[in-house]
Amino acid sequence: MQVLSRGIRRGLNLTWELGIKVVLPVYIVVSMLNYTPVIKWLSGLLEPMMHLIGLPGEAALPLILGALVSFYAAIGALVPLGFDVKELTIIASFILCAHDIPIESVISKKSGSRVSSLIIIRLLAAVGLAMLINYIL
Repeated sequence: MQVLSRGIRRGLNLTWELGIKVVLPVYIVVSMLNYTPVIKWLSGLLEPMMHLIGLPGEAALPLILGALVSFYAAIGALVPLGFDVKELTIIASFILCAHDIPIESVISKKSGSRVSSLIIIRLLAAVGLAMLINYIL
């Protein structure tokens, strides 16, 4: 019974930390931005780069959040923007390669790695994988 109680507490704590503190605020902010010209402006600005990997300009926001903040922030931005299955697959593959870059850069630096090289390799791998999936699908 103690194991079950501890598991429930940890599950609720994790839900609070990720769902309520990260996903929900990002979801609310992106939903509100949909009613302003900000998303359209950002989309128009980044459309040429996003087109290379088969995504609309709006996809830049979850990609940036995934790379700089976390998977969970990217998920919070994905939902209100309404992507189709192909676009979600491309976004997920990009974030798989290039996620949490600032946090992982600090960890890599402490291990003695060259951070700039790792960031470039991860971003190039993310773009390459996204282009490949766009080509396949």
